[in-house]
Amino acid sequence: MSQIFETAMLLCFGASWPLALVKNYKARTAKAISLPFLTLITFGYICGISAKIADGNYTYVFWVYIFNITLLILNLMVYARNSNLDKGIETNRGLRKTA
Repeated sequence: MSQIFETAMLLCFGASWPLALVKNYKARTAKAISLPFLTLITFGYICGISAKIADGNYTYVFWVYIFNITLLILNLMVYARNSNLDKGIETNRGLRKTA
């Protein structure tokens, strides 16, 4: 029964990551993304995965963790992309001011 509840929690979180990924990718800015939040959640998933590995408990719940952390890593990659886009915009604004 505990695995069912754990899976439900992971699926609820997991449903939000694809939505956030698409939104963040389309936004083309990192200003609305919280890097500390993404990092903390990623660490939480790493701990959950580590617990499953330590117990040798490779049930479907383990694979839901893997799916979620994959989406989080993609979100972190979009954050990095968007940060670079933001820096490019700021650099271009600085060039316009001096010209």
